[in-house]
Amino acid sequence: MAASVMMRSVARRSFEKAIRLNSVAPATSFATRGFANYYTPAHEYCKVEGNIATVGITDFAQSALGDIVFVDLPEVDDEFEKGDSFGSVESVKAASDVYSPLSGTVTEVNEDLSDSPEKVNSDAEGDAWFIKLEISDESELDDLMSAEEYKAHCESQ
Repeated sequence: MAASVMMRSVARRSFEKAIRLNSVAPATSFATRGFANYYTPAHEYCKVEGNIATVGITDFAQSALGDIVFVDLPEVDDEFEKGDSFGSVESVKAASDVYSPLSGTVTEVNEDLSDSPEKVNSDAEGDAWFIKLEISDESELDDLMSAEEYKAHCESQ
């Protein structure tokens, strides 16, 4: 258990360092992106349709991480609280846990990423989503950032 906590801490620091070293603006225009509605300060996004959130890492995060070589995802029916680690992403530069922006139950996992993790680099906020989550507490959306707030957050990194 202690080793797991230590590895998560190292991974988080590696990811944050990669972001600072690669302080780049997101490549996709926020004005034209229609599928990533909410963001976290840790660079996860969720697109909400009804009570289902499609969750993944942002274009900014994949750019900071570099070439993605591995994605670890949960199982369908796994339950997570907001802020829980639900998986991890590894690149040639760093490894990082991925955190659930909302509480809920996993309804679908993007199995394509097991065989082709590099898809995250080419379409992070599109076809390279990580999980679909049935939202259990819709009020948690109020704590997430809008596209404009996320853009300002990235520019301040």
